[in-house]
Amino acid sequence: MVCRHQELREAGRETAFTIEASRLTFGRDCLDELGERAAALGLRRVALFTDRTLVALPHHDRAHHSLRRAGLEVVTFDEVEIEPTDASIAEAARFARDVQPDGYVSLGGGSVIDTAKLADLLAEHGGPLSRWIAAPWGEAVAVPGPLAPHLACPTTCGTGSEVTGIAVFDLLAHEVKTGVASPWLRPTEALVDPECTRTLPRQVVAASGMDVLSHALESFTARPFTARAAAARATARPLSQGRNPWSDLGCAAALQVLGRHLVDGVCEPDAIDAREQLAWAASLAGIAFGNAGVHGPHGMAYAVAGRVRDYHCDGYPAGAMVPHGIAVIVSAPAVFRHTAATDPARHLQAAAWLGADVRDATPADAGAVLSARLVELMRALSLPNGLCGVGYHAEDVPALASATAPQARLLDNAPCLLDRAALEQLFTAALRYW
Repeated sequence: MVCRHQELREAGRETAFTIEASRLTFGRDCLDELGERAAALGLRRVALFTDRTLVALPHHDRAHHSLRRAGLEVVTFDEVEIEPTDASIAEAARFARDVQPDGYVSLGGGSVIDTAKLADLLAEHGGPLSRWIAAPWGEAVAVPGPLAPHLACPTTCGTGSEVTGIAVFDLLAHEVKTGVASPWLRPTEALVDPECTRTLPRQVVAASGMDVLSHALESFTARPFTARAAAARATARPLSQGRNPWSDLGCAAALQVLGRHLVDGVCEPDAIDAREQLAWAASLAGIAFGNAGVHGPHGMAYAVAGRVRDYHCDGYPAGAMVPHGIAVIVSAPAVFRHTAATDPARHLQAAAWLGADVRDATPADAGAVLSARLVELMRALSLPNGLCGVGYHAEDVPALASATAPQARLLDNAPCLLDRAALEQLFTAALRYW
């Protein structure tokens, strides 16, 4: 894959891209390195963020033991909510202010990692949270500087939050998911130990695997960084820059890994080799989308998750919730059918990496081929049949589109215009696939 973006230069448009990522340690049993790595950062008192399920699993004991063995004092916050809210983030921030750690460890999925990011932010630079929330629901104030060190230890194989500067949560008053984005939120280090995926329920692997898949697809098909207006200052270049030669590498590798290992990683609970590959794909796609950004499926997912009524997914805590990866993937086939006309070759290539037969496909077929392959994977993993499968109906489409339309950070990164009218068409197309 070559770098030929200079031939696309236009006056006033971006001509360069920036790549940032957390320091990443990947491999089985690397969680045992946690204490040594935390001590090397000069930490002495760490806040260990996790959830009530994980605190009873062996991963927690391994992490806690490693930290204590290195001579660190550990204070634990195990009240993280799966799919956190602004209210649960406020509780986490209160804990952080009270215990005053000099660093953070997050052990869990994206919910745990994102909660630790925001607790770190609020303890370091103050709140309210609305100061840092993206417009239009918050003031969108830029994070002014570094946070305390944060070592992220994912136990799922999907979100990529361990290497990104993005933290998302449900904003309860507006029934929408939103977030804070800043390079300063990116964890200092990430320790990705595939052994932590052994205890994951099947549907958690399916949801997180589809999140990886959509990260890679959205970044690979995002508008190119050269289509973005040039930043006023070099340091003002956004996290979501658009696709670029570096992000293309990560997306391509992640999609090929998923095409080979996604179904086995979900359907074969003892297939640790496949789950290791899913964890690797998550890291690859996480670094890619942490620099290129995602677009339509994630923007639509924030409304799908935020307005949930009574859907519940096996393997998750009791209560109504659409897990993030499912909220993303239920709209993805409709979105990629729609965006394919912007770059049929890219969409066909992605479909091929995911296992579709594209030998006789023409450029006009790209959207249908990629959409059909996504639906095949959804069915193979027993995921919901579109929006109807998570409790939405045709009469909900206008409200879903209205809740999605303000997500400019995501929608503006799409390769084509996703205005209110387009969103209504996409939500309608995503109601049911089979």
